[in-house]
Amino acid sequence: MRTCNDVMTPDPTCVAAGDTVTSAAEIMKIEDVGAVPVVEDATSKKLIGIITDRDIVINVIAERKSPDSSKVDEVMSRNPVTCRADEDVVNAMDRMAQHQIRRILVVDPGNHLRGIISQADVATRLDLPEKTANVLENISQPVS
Repeated sequence: MRTCNDVMTPDPTCVAAGDTVTSAAEIMKIEDVGAVPVVEDATSKKLIGIITDRDIVINVIAERKSPDSSKVDEVMSRNPVTCRADEDVVNAMDRMAQHQIRRILVVDPGNHLRGIISQADVATRLDLPEKTANVLENISQPVS
């Protein structure tokens, strides 16, 4: 059994809920990612959400709000789908497919951020071509 810990990118860069949307976008640019986990604070890393490039476009740009004055917690997605580090990675992949998400956050039992698993991690770090193809296909289905 491969665990989520075996596949995840550990200790991803994150933002605090009170940070500006601009700071989240800057992290996305620097890290070359489309999503950043949102935590209560940098010390505890207690997960409270995730902010995506889509959240920024729909909730800030399209609403003609200022990214410099908008706070992350005003536009982030709450209650992100998560998995545990010791969980079988196939369960996490099933959850990604079920919820049609391109990344899943890895947390400890106290809901503190430990890592992130993306589509690319699944595709490059696992030797499960059929399962990987199934997950990618389900993620890409139109939402009904």
